[in-house]
Amino acid sequence: MKRIIPLLMLAFIFSGIKVSAQNPAYSKGLSFKALFMDYQSQNGGDITKFNAYHHGFEMGYHMKLQDNVNLVIPFKMGVVSSHEEVDCLHKTIYGLDAQVQYQFYKPNAKVVPYIMGGIGGVSEKGGEFNLQAPVGFGLNFRIAPNAFVNWQSTYRYSFSVDRNNLHHGIGFVYLWDGMSKEEKKEMPIAHKDSDGDGIFDDVDLCPQAAGPQELNGCPDKDGDGIADFEDKCPEIKGTKALKGCPDSDGDGVADNDDECPNVAGLASNKGCPKQTKDRDGDGVNDDRDLCPDIPGSPTNAGCPSDDKDNDGIKDNLDRCPNDPGPAATKGCPDSDGDGIPDYEDKCPNAAGPSIYGGCPDTDGDGIDDGRDRCPNSPGPVSSNGCPEISKEDRETLDIAMRAVQFDTGKSTLKWESNSVLNQIAEIMNRYPDYNLSISGHTDNTGSARANQQLSERRAKACYEYLISRNVSASRMNYAGYGESKPIANNSSLKGRALNRRTEFNLIPR
Repeated sequence: MKRIIPLLMLAFIFSGIKVSAQNPAYSKGLSFKALFMDYQSQNGGDITKFNAYHHGFEMGYHMKLQDNVNLVIPFKMGVVSSHEEVDCLHKTIYGLDAQVQYQFYKPNAKVVPYIMGGIGGVSEKGGEFNLQAPVGFGLNFRIAPNAFVNWQSTYRYSFSVDRNNLHHGIGFVYLWDGMSKEEKKEMPIAHKDSDGDGIFDDVDLCPQAAGPQELNGCPDKDGDGIADFEDKCPEIKGTKALKGCPDSDGDGVADNDDECPNVAGLASNKGCPKQTKDRDGDGVNDDRDLCPDIPGSPTNAGCPSDDKDNDGIKDNLDRCPNDPGPAATKGCPDSDGDGIPDYEDKCPNAAGPSIYGGCPDTDGDGIDDGRDRCPNSPGPVSSNGCPEISKEDRETLDIAMRAVQFDTGKSTLKWESNSVLNQIAEIMNRYPDYNLSISGHTDNTGSARANQQLSERRAKACYEYLISRNVSASRMNYAGYGESKPIANNSSLKGRALNRRTEFNLIPR
């Protein structure tokens, strides 16, 4: 009973550890291992005396602390002996640890190495309870996205005399996400945030420009609570009723439409009060005359003509004095009427919001037509605005690299290649916004020149077959690279077989 109490105390301490995982995916797990325990080599025995090693079993609970850091609580039991040749020193042990693993993790890695350290308690049947500090390293071999075969070696320093030991374990680790159905529903589908504003691209109305959450990720330069792409006066604070423009005189006419912005007037009179006073007699009422005491022209707001392009904006205020343009663009031409002058407009002949530099977003995927490789078909930023290729179709293209076969030393397609080439033709019909690049490769058998010519003929044979399956020649190109781009070692039969391949790559048009 006395040996069990310390173990229960350790379990109580471990249960109080709080986990704050940064990434909820696969945040919990279980592991099962067979142990090979050496209690004699570290206490005066011989490390090569393998018949003195004893077996044990370990079951562990895993919790993610950070992206690369895990907490592992393993329970183990087994039978061990010391380096002394005394039968009665064979003892059954029970142990419970708290271990921290630091994983050298990379996305999609097949092998994940890690180092670990911790503290634990071991109770011996017929012996005493002792504390041990394990340190070691291990490897996780991925067999599924959330399952691994595990190997770990540990040196365990004991705070009791003659109980230092080595543990070698091999087993299995299974992980799960640890979230409720409600938490999963609340998780965003995509995790990319191109503009870094804390709002994921799939729900961000302006994924290329940072903005607050209350405006769905769109910027608001003047801070009036109206997103710039909807704000007619994006640099001057205004009201929602006037689409983001101010009304200095409070007459209900926005300043950008008010010809008398500082004097309350009538909407029917463009914001000016009804009056006909014209002190200088130039035909422009004083309330609209910028030069009320000097005769001028109506086209120059009542001032003498100093407007070279006759656009109604005096040259000293006109950013483009030689080219007529509206007041909204300060006298510069705006061919598409989107409020962005042509010299700043990335798409001067197609209207678009300022957030996209004046370019439209025809397919509504959040990528403007100026940068969208597929402007008429929506797609994510990761594929430059083109539709994503499905996992199944990518796998078909990858399989085709090895499945397309030719007669030995020739460019004649074998009949079994037809089915996979027919599948590629179907893929081309499903993705009209993509072109196909076909490249032929050989091993290093024979001369480099002959291999180059053979690889090009084989790529061309696939190209001609796909044309026969109604794939437009304008959407395909082919090339041969001979033995110049191996993907495996040509010194083995398997390596040469892998190097003899035809690759098919979809490229946005």
